[in-house]
Parts: sequence; C-alpha cells; structure tokens
Amino acid sequence: MIEGLEHIVAQHAFFAGLDAPFVALVCGCAKNMRFDAGTYLFREGESADWFYLLRDGRAALELRDPARGAVTLQTLAQGEVCGLSWLVPPYRWSYDARALESVRAIAIDAACLRRKSEADPRFGYEMMKRFMPPLVERLQAARLQMIDVYGAHG
Repeated sequence: MIEGLEHIVAQHAFFAGLDAPFVALVCGCAKNMRFDAGTYLFREGESADWFYLLRDGRAALELRDPARGAVTLQTLAQGEVCGLSWLVPPYRWSYDARALESVRAIAIDAACLRRKSEADPRFGYEMMKRFMPPLVERLQAARLQMIDVYGAHG
C-alpha cells in the first residue's frame, strides 16, 4: 500500500518533482480518502488536523455569510491542495471545504508533517516553498471576494 501511495503522491501535481526521500516522508503521514458530493472535508472552526491532495472531483472553499449563506471563495480540482490552516497556529480551519461531486483525495496528517518538517529543515523548507503559492492564491481570492461584496453594496 505504501508503494501505491508513494506513486500517487509523486505523480500528484502539487508534489511534482519532489525528491523520493521527501515523497516517502509525506507518505508516512498519508492515507486515501473519499468524500461524497455535498459532504464536508472540513468545517470552519474545527481543528485543522488533515489537509488533502485532490485526485478526482471538485471541492468548494466556502465562507459563511449570515446574510447570503455559503459564499464560494474558490473551487479546487484534481492536482490541487485543499486546506492550508494546518500551517499556522492555532491550527483551526478558517473556512469550509465541501465536495461539489465525489472527491478522491490523499489525506495528509498535519501534525505528522509538521513534526517531520521541524526535524528536517530541508524537508520543511521544501514544504513551505510548495505551500506558499496556494496560500498567496487563496489570499488573492479572498481579496477579490471582498471587492465583489463591498463593491456590490457600496
């Protein structure tokens, strides 16, 4: 099973080109998961214990607006990573992630990956280089969503 996960993780767009020893470190924290359409990968305020490498399907990152209900911040698909709040204390989700259709993913235990990143600074730096682009992308999406919300009401 580990060999299967290593192949899947090594072939995933998010970890493309990752050195084999680092792929093995990631896989030591990984397992396969499936989410049915409409189910939540995680909910705002919950402990950010896992993050997900999407293999198939799409998931919506949603913010709750008391006036409008769920507002989609971004839609993620195959090859993307879902969940970044595990990177920063207090390790709580700051939004919801909901499967828009059946989703297959590799779930990564966040605490396990943090421990391995702290133990091996080269590995930790490689992880940060990979997680910073989607983090910046999510911040940009949030900024655009705010412009849309306040532009519509302003």
